[in-house]
Amino acid sequence: MSTNDWQDVWIYAEQRDGSLSSVSHELLGAGRKLADDLGQKLVAVLLGHQMRAAADELVAFGADKVFYLDSPAFGKFADEPYAQALTDLAREHKPSIILGGATAIGRSFIPRVAANLRTGMTADCTALEIHSEKKVLLGTRPAYGGNIMATIICEEKRPQMATVRHKVMKALERDTGRQGEVVERSLPESELTLRAKVVDVVKEIEETCNIAEADIIVTGGRGVGSKEKFQLVRDLAAAIGGAVGASRAVVDAGWVPYSHQVGQTGKTVCPKMYFALGVSGAIQHLAGMQSSDVIIAVNSNPDAEIFKVATYGIVGDISEVVPELIKQFRNGG
Repeated sequence: MSTNDWQDVWIYAEQRDGSLSSVSHELLGAGRKLADDLGQKLVAVLLGHQMRAAADELVAFGADKVFYLDSPAFGKFADEPYAQALTDLAREHKPSIILGGATAIGRSFIPRVAANLRTGMTADCTALEIHSEKKVLLGTRPAYGGNIMATIICEEKRPQMATVRHKVMKALERDTGRQGEVVERSLPESELTLRAKVVDVVKEIEETCNIAEADIIVTGGRGVGSKEKFQLVRDLAAAIGGAVGASRAVVDAGWVPYSHQVGQTGKTVCPKMYFALGVSGAIQHLAGMQSSDVIIAVNSNPDAEIFKVATYGIVGDISEVVPELIKQFRNGG
């Protein structure tokens, strides 16, 4: 394979229910730097239905060019048509790099695209850069249970592919004055492989907001003590208008659903304020929250690892400390 024939940095612009996901903006921010380092264009690929205005938004957030593929088949996510469309487009235009979000959608079909193109893919990256001499993509991700950070390259195959963790990369500021090209194509369903059809999507009803988007998160760990005592975590979150998070141990114990899990095998978050209640601070958990602006830890163990990354730490019993915090917040203290 002649790698010189493959040019430009592509990002898959994820959308849900006709609206761009915030991870798309983050990918544009990361892709913009990579494209500038290579002296190439940043291209966004949008698969959707009746979303022409969103293509212009991608230009405003950093894209030089947008491929907008419109089809009723793209209204609801399904692996096969999405993978087929992105594969065919990549074969035609030969991008050097393709990035996607390490979301439920990205993790589902981006590896299928890599397999179709017979190339490598680095999953769940937390950092991306271009090698100064070789001009290849360096994808860094946690490995061996989060105990080391591995940097992976794909020198001989193209495109170089990676999925990126949500809330790790920074989005660019929206610039309505940016100029870019939008290439629009309409794809009838007859041109796509549809061996399975999405009949309906049932959304999980949550009392609190999506933790990946929350500015304040209150997370409970095994140190909370029990499923019944986990109510303290919910009460504190309600008192300060935050979302409820959980460690893997809590989710595995069945105290809360997986959608609340923070960490390497859960969601990566970057709130303005993060409360860690009874969280020991295992490296797998830290990988998902240590970039939070302010971290407040409460733990009865003064030697807990969480205190090494905490902005403020309180050594004490959760059952005593948290009710007092709730009282102070509710009283405006």
